[in-house]
This record gives sequence, C-alpha cells and structure tokens, in this order.
Amino acid sequence: MNRSSRLATAYAITAGIVLVMALADLLCGPVDIGLKEIAKSILGRCEDDFISRIINVIRGPRVLSAALVGACLAIAGAQMQSVFRNPLADPHIFGLSAGAGTGVAIFTAAAGAGAGSMLSGIGITAAASAGALVSAILIALMSTRIHRSSGLLVAGVMLGFVLGAITSIIEYHADEAGLKMYWNWAAGSFSGNTPVQTGILAIALAVGTAMALANHKGLTLMLFGEEFTVASGGNVKRIRIWAVASCCILAGASTAFCGPVGFAGIIAPHIARWTSGRSSMICILPLSALTGAAICLAGDFLAQCTGTPLPAGSTTALVGIPVIFYLMSRYRD
Repeated sequence: MNRSSRLATAYAITAGIVLVMALADLLCGPVDIGLKEIAKSILGRCEDDFISRIINVIRGPRVLSAALVGACLAIAGAQMQSVFRNPLADPHIFGLSAGAGTGVAIFTAAAGAGAGSMLSGIGITAAASAGALVSAILIALMSTRIHRSSGLLVAGVMLGFVLGAITSIIEYHADEAGLKMYWNWAAGSFSGNTPVQTGILAIALAVGTAMALANHKGLTLMLFGEEFTVASGGNVKRIRIWAVASCCILAGASTAFCGPVGFAGIIAPHIARWTSGRSSMICILPLSALTGAAICLAGDFLAQCTGTPLPAGSTTALVGIPVIFYLMSRYRD
C-alpha cells in the first residue's frame, strides 16, 4: 500500500469508527430507542414527542459535545507535541484546565448554600470560561517575555501548579453544596449542554482548527527543533504564538463546557501518525480531530453503559491509559 492509499484508508476507517461510536452512543441510555426512531427524530418526523425530546435534547447534544471536545483536544494536543517536541504534551499543559477549575471553585464558594439552585450550568460555564481566559492571558503575556519553547513549557506547568494550589485552598473552605458541585464539574461530563453551548463549541473548534491549519508548515518544521525551523526560514515566535492561541481557544472552550476531560489530546495525534504513516501536520491535524472524536465518543459510551452514568473524564481515561503506558515504554530513556 502506497502512502496516499494508506492516508486515505486511515481517514476512511477513522471516520467510520466515529460514525459507529456516535450511533452506539445514541442508542445507549435507560430508555430503549431503536434505529428507526433515532432516524425519524433526527429528521423531525418522529410522532412520539417523548422519544424525539430524548434524542434531540438529551442524547444528541451529548454525543455531539463528546465528538467536538475530542476533536478540540486532539488538535490542541497535536500542536503542543509539535511545538514542545514532547510526545506526552497535553493541551491543558498551559494551566487552562487549572484556571478553569479556579474560576469554578471561586464561583461555588461564593454561591454557598444556594449553589444547588444557582449553578444550573450557566454559572459554572461562565466561571470556567473566565478562569481559562485569565490563564490564556497570563500565558500570552509570558510568551512575549520567554523566547524558548522549553521555558514556556515550564512556565505553563508552574502556572498550573499555582492555580491548582489556589483551588485547593478555596475548596478547603467551601461548604458541602459548593464542594459537591465543584467535584461534579471536575469529574468531566458531556451531558447537559444546550444547543447554544454546543454551537459555541463548534465555533471554537472551527476557529482553533483554522488557526492550526494556517500554521501547519511552521508546526511541521518545529518537529525538528527550533534551530532547524530558523534555518529553514520559519519564525519560531510567530509559530509558537499562533499555536498557543489556537490551543487556548480549543482547550479553554472544551474545559469550560465539559470539564477537564483528559487523555484524548495526548493519544489522538500518536494514533493518527501511526495509522497514516505521516508526520506532516496538514495530514495529522484533521486525522487527529477524527481520532480524538472517536476516543471521547468511546469514553461517553462506556459512561452511559452502566445504570448510573459515570464521569466522562474517568471513562475516557480508561480508554486512554493503555495507550499512555505504551507511549511511556516507547519513549523511555
């Protein structure tokens, strides 16, 4: 099989897995709904309002959110692994997840005993978005002063530690209601998003992906190091700033709406490279998006298979942990 055929095959198989997992996820739930009812509900021809509401209001947005978040995290992860030349780089490496967690912690602590009625999802999303935005601004400011990717990587990790410590202090003094709401968000979930929130996720994916694709030549050069990039005529600072901005949009929106779901951003780019046999980012970025969507859909499917839905962050980790161990053994010193 030549390289072009292998790439096309990888895209076709991955896209097929995404469709199969999306359909399986739609079928999974406490109410038994068949394929015919799902098709009629999606086309607006279902005569049973109850089934139609389950598909279009509950399961549909959940499945779409899982696919969008997986794609967002995968594209962010591919960029981080390129910029830092680190096979285990994570899209939340800049403290975006920690910043969102701090925002939610502050909000839950301020809500106090009224948390249960106030935190209908809108408050948590707004607080997480604000926290992620603050982290993104801090990283943007640091990127203007720190000129090497390795230094920016360390700065992002340190920022995450500082924000995590602030969150722990806040939650230590929170009441029971606020603490429960915070940990429900921190566990990660694709459920509960409205069509508007899902639309915002889709916009974030489109903008972040467009920025990554526009930067694909520089990202490919960065795989060979900063010195090689400069020698090849690339602008390291510009490439890094575009990648950081794209990752802030992608990971920030994902964390705000669905909590700190992990592993997809680390795993998907490696699977994309393995299945396609390519390293060029123009090929890897779209394939990573499809792979990330499949991983998060698989995690959500596992979460819904039990009588009581499990946290999506945990089930996605169960999908990803075997691959992480493989990567650790492959890249050991």
